[in-house]
Amino acid sequence: MKKKIIGVAANQHYQNNQDFFDQQFTYSPQGFINGVHQAGGVPILLPISDPELASDYIATIDKLLLAGGQDVTPFLYGEEPHPKLGPTSIDRDSFEMALIKEAIKQNKPIFTVCRGTQLLNVTLGGTLYQDLSQYADWKVKHDMFPTVPDFGLHSITVKGDSALAPLFGERAQVNSYHHQAIKDLAESLVPIAWSTDGIIEAVESRERNTKIIGVQWHPELTRQNNPQEQALFDFFVQDFE
Repeated sequence: MKKKIIGVAANQHYQNNQDFFDQQFTYSPQGFINGVHQAGGVPILLPISDPELASDYIATIDKLLLAGGQDVTPFLYGEEPHPKLGPTSIDRDSFEMALIKEAIKQNKPIFTVCRGTQLLNVTLGGTLYQDLSQYADWKVKHDMFPTVPDFGLHSITVKGDSALAPLFGERAQVNSYHHQAIKDLAESLVPIAWSTDGIIEAVESRERNTKIIGVQWHPELTRQNNPQEQALFDFFVQDFE
C-alpha cells in the first residue's frame, strides 16, 4: 500500500540564530514528524512561501497538517491588536490560509493543532479571543507554563457523534498551551469538544464531504505518554478520508 504524503506546514525561525549565523531557517516540532512516521505516513515540510504557490504544494500531498506557533494576525478578522497579543507572522498566516483554501478546493483532508485550529477558524470566517482575559467565563488554566506540556492539564467533554469520540470517549485529559482561543466559530465548522469553562477545544467540518479536524491542545507533545494522542495521528494518516 502506498504511504500517505502528509504536508506539514513549517514555521520559520529568524531571531537570535547564532548557531546558524543569524540566518533564517525552516522547521517543524519533531513530535509532528514522529507522530506521522509512527502512523505510517511520510511527512513533507511545506516552507512559508508565496501564497500563489499553495495550489502546487497541495497538489503534491495527500493530506495537510497545520501546527502551533505565533498568534494569528488580528486584522485578518477585523480587529486592532490587543495589548496582550503575542508575536505574529503575516507571511505565515497568509501562506497557511492559502494552503487551507487549496486543501478544501482539492478535497485534501486537514488536521490542525492549536494555532492551526485558530487560523483555520479565521480563514473560514470566524474570530478569536486575542487573549483569554477577554473571555468573561475563563476559569480553567489553558497555558501549562511553567509545567512541561507532556501530560494532560485539564479535562474536555467530547461530542458523542464526532470523529474524536471513538478515540477519546466522552471525557479526556489534554495538555494546554495557548492564550488565544476561538471566539465566533466559522459557520462551516462544528464544535466537537469543550473545556469545562466553555472554550472550544476541537472542531470538525459541517460539510460531510470536507474532511477537517482541529484540536486546541498539542497531541504531538503527549503522544509518547498517551496512546489516545498517537491514535489521533493514526486516524488522520490512515482513516481520515
